[in-house]
Amino acid sequence: MRRRNWGLWAAMAAGYALLYVPIVSMIVYSFSASRMATVWAGFSTRWYVALFSNEQILQALARSLTIAAVAASAATVLGTACGLALSRFGRFPGRGLLSLMNSAPMVMPDVMLGLSSLLLFVTLQQALGWPERGMGTIMIAHITLTTCYVTVVVRSRMSALDDSLEEAAMDLGARPWRVFFRITLPLIAPALLAGWLLAFTLSLDDLVIASFTSGPGASTLPMLIYSKVKLGVTPEINALATLIVTAVAVGVMVAGIVMHRRERAGAER
Repeated sequence: MRRRNWGLWAAMAAGYALLYVPIVSMIVYSFSASRMATVWAGFSTRWYVALFSNEQILQALARSLTIAAVAASAATVLGTACGLALSRFGRFPGRGLLSLMNSAPMVMPDVMLGLSSLLLFVTLQQALGWPERGMGTIMIAHITLTTCYVTVVVRSRMSALDDSLEEAAMDLGARPWRVFFRITLPLIAPALLAGWLLAFTLSLDDLVIASFTSGPGASTLPMLIYSKVKLGVTPEINALATLIVTAVAVGVMVAGIVMHRRERAGAER
């Protein structure tokens, strides 16, 4: 048993080392004074100063955050509606088609989704003169991608809820919309937050679909990073990646604390 435990711990340690050692080394080298991304030449914050002076990177970051926020918000609304329909409305015409359409984007390769979205936008533009490829088309494609993930999160939460509270409220004369906003919505709020964060992360991290659906002057941050990395990793990229890792870590910690406090408050009640 001890040998098995030691082997398990060694495998876990090796796996975590492969995952986190490159990230830690990237963070360390982001504070190097050298122009080489993997050479240590003393502590310096010059590359962070250079990063915040780079208008191209800042514009791409603002564009990516805007796209991710809009796509995540729209996907949360649509995913909540789909999850509610699939978990509460029983059998209805088109249920199987709706379930299939929500599952398809999760199993399709990103290249296929990006190519199909590109063909759709090109066809619509030729026929109707709309849409112009840019931030709008990226948002539409990302909403299509992320809605299915939000649906899965909300649907799993809805299936775990006891519907006796909703039934009791409706027996007392509450209308369905009032029941949803006063009872159902607060109960699934942690799932909505988790779904929004998941959709935001998927949109912010996407490269393939955005490359197909973007237009001139609409490069997202992953597209810009990829174009720069092809020419060689620079210390500015290390600094940018360090800031992204820090922001994600802080966001995950805050979300975890909020969800833990809500669950604890609900248990105390």
